[in-house]
Amino acid sequence: MKLSLTSLVGALCLSLSLGTVGRADPVLVELFTSQGCSSCPPADQLMEELAQREDVIALALHVDYWDYIGWKDEFADPAYTKRQKRYAHEGGRKMIYTPQMIVNGQEDVVGARSMELADLIARHRAAPAKAKLQAQRMGDRLVIEAQSVDGWAAPCEVQLVRYIPHQNTHITRGENAGKSLDYVNIVTDIQVIGQWDGRAPLSLEIEMTGDLPAVVMIQKPGPGQMMAAVKVE
Repeated sequence: MKLSLTSLVGALCLSLSLGTVGRADPVLVELFTSQGCSSCPPADQLMEELAQREDVIALALHVDYWDYIGWKDEFADPAYTKRQKRYAHEGGRKMIYTPQMIVNGQEDVVGARSMELADLIARHRAAPAKAKLQAQRMGDRLVIEAQSVDGWAAPCEVQLVRYIPHQNTHITRGENAGKSLDYVNIVTDIQVIGQWDGRAPLSLEIEMTGDLPAVVMIQKPGPGQMMAAVKVE
């Protein structure tokens, strides 16, 4: 569903079984979606498959710009709409749309086009790793360590993402009225918790409370290229 343009509907075709190649760290896939978007359920369903993969970190960010057409997305946050707009600006795109997937902060694909997504994931898996990243929870503390690969140096943000693993929603109004839909890895918060330029090894310890799982991401500002991402064990 494009903003101010024709809606995009992708046929769900799951063929994402890829062997482990290249880099050892997972590829981060961000889905920009909305409960008020009739084109989004196939992409939301595809996220369920991505969430099971060891070589992918899949996160769903619900945007708020379709709330006006009859159903207010319970997970929507203007901050995620802003993040999507910033991705568009960094990538030289003049529009935002749902469902849209951003792969490693660099390339976008219509969210339900599984074959194109599989190709993008494979390319990013084959690319050299940029950083070695580890994050471990110890009680209410989170310990993060990272080291650049091949000695690169560039300003980066260390971000902490919290998410809900799964929730079902019965939608009573709007384009998806009458449907009961499953959502996975629903982002509830993104915080910048530190800065790192890659020159010296990173060592960071912060407080992290609550039961929600988390992802640590190291990303160039913009948002830009994803240097590394890891789930918190």
